[in-house]
Formats: sequence, structure tokens, C-alpha cells
Amino acid sequence: MLRKIDCVMISVSDVPAAMAYYTDVFGLRPVWWDAESAGMAFPETDAELVLHCKPDIPSPAEAHYLVDDVLAAVETLSAKGCRILVAPFEVAIGKCAVIADPFGVRLCLLDMTKGPLKPGPQ
Repeated sequence: MLRKIDCVMISVSDVPAAMAYYTDVFGLRPVWWDAESAGMAFPETDAELVLHCKPDIPSPAEAHYLVDDVLAAVETLSAKGCRILVAPFEVAIGKCAVIADPFGVRLCLLDMTKGPLKPGPQ
């Protein structure tokens, strides 16, 4: 069901400054951005580092796992012992949800049912 790590989201106070820093220091390349977030590309994977300043995302850093369909995944996983921490909600590329496995580990699930963001400013 979990297809891959889609992105690691990192909370920053200043997205443009963080974009410049992660480009200059870590060699990542910005591929899309808006006023509140930016997708930074790694050279050897299609997973992204997403820099954001969204106060409604509680964790300072968190991996998001790509699934085919968040609604179906949440239904299946809740039937297999996972708890829904954040019910499915709309995001720019599809849906997202947060669950906890029986061991208490938070898992952020993401689908791309609306399609990927286009390169450049959003």
C-alpha cells in the first residue's frame, strides 16, 4: 500500500530564505513554490524536501508516504488496527490524512489524485 516516500516536510520561518539556503548549502533545486511552501528536488530521487511555513502542520519535520488513494488506504488501515489522527483532507495535489499504527507511530498518507504541481511558481 505505501508506494514510496513522496516528501519530507520541514517547517521553516522564512520559505524564500530557506529555499536559498537549501540550494546553496545542500545542493537541492527548487522545482515549485508558492507563498507558504517550496518543493526542493534531490539529485538522486524523485522524493522532495518541502519547506513550509504553514502553522496548521504541527510537526517540525515529517515524512509523507504516497498511496494510490488516501480514502481507501485510511479505510483499510483503520480496519487493521490503525487510528485516524487527522481525517482525510484536501491538499493541492489530492488528499492527505494522518494515522497512527498500533505502536503509536504517526504516518502521513498522501495521494496525487489531482496530479502533481507544475514546475515554477504556483
